Amino acid sequence: MKDALSYIITSIVDDPKQVEISEEETEGVINFTVTVAKEDMGKIIGKNGKVIKAIRNVVKIPAIKQGKKIYISLAENPQQ
Repeated sequence: MKDALSYIITSIVDDPKQVEISEEETEGVINFTVTVAKEDMGKIIGKNGKVIKAIRNVVKIPAIKQGKKIYISLAENPQQ
């Protein structure tokens, strides 16, 4: 799931080197924190949040097959 999420995010942003994805799993819940450059945040969110909703839906499919829940949160990269 992390590989698919990484591929999707790096394909969208202008600066894929600043993409960082951290993963924490507790009790069947996987929390992904996606950190991107400040300039790329709008591309990830999309108009009215449509892009991030679509990303969440795509990554949710393998999670459901494994019987797990996922949460994806976004953060800006402070190293600018």
